[in-house]
Amino acid sequence: MKRTLLVLGCLAIFMASCASPEERAAANKAADSANTSASAPATEATTPAATDTTAKEAAPAPAAPAPAASAEKGKGEALIAKSDCLACHSKTQKLVGPAYVNVAGKYPATDENIEHLADKIIAGGQGVWGAIPMTPHPTLSKDDAKEMVKYILSLKK
Repeated sequence: MKRTLLVLGCLAIFMASCASPEERAAANKAADSANTSASAPATEATTPAATDTTAKEAAPAPAAPAPAASAEKGKGEALIAKSDCLACHSKTQKLVGPAYVNVAGKYPATDENIEHLADKIIAGGQGVWGAIPMTPHPTLSKDDAKEMVKYILSLKK
């Protein structure tokens, strides 16, 4: 029974990553109720992984950038965290899609590239990083997509 609840909770989270914000909120509620109904050992098994991910994402940057750059970077990072990007992308490791540092290494932070990549986020596409397509995000504003791209390109090593 515990395994079934855990699988259903994971399935709800996976499905929520492909849904609209309203559908995502409803699915997260369902996943939370499924996780709370599981026994304490199952909760303890999933809690450390969630804490580790949060700790890695919340780690401060080693160098203190200028306040304006830091604010832009923070906005882009926050937009990515609120979207479904992390279902397929990671900061440093290739998952389904490329790692953000790999994207930053391929594209210089020019206005032309920022525009192109923002359009790619909104329209979706495939072929640049392999055959697996990136889902389109038509409800995302162009300005928000640009902020996300600026953050990603700021990760260049």
